[in-house]
Amino acid sequence: MEELAQLLRQRLEVISDHAFRDRDPQAHLNALKTVSESIMARHAILRDAGQLTPRLEHFLSNCSFDKALQLIDEKLS
Repeated sequence: MEELAQLLRQRLEVISDHAFRDRDPQAHLNALKTVSESIMARHAILRDAGQLTPRLEHFLSNCSFDKALQLIDEKLS
């Protein structure tokens, strides 16, 4: 679950890096795509292993990544 949380945080970092986006929009988009694909892959692994609560599965399936991170952080603390 910590790996998923780290990927979700990384996604937020990429999104908020406006200097990167302004400097190289294509590379910024590629970075966002890469981390999003990693999130989806980790989601599939955790789902298939039965390690997701129904609520977390709902958030991840609907790409509500901020809500998913908040829920994970609450459980990890």
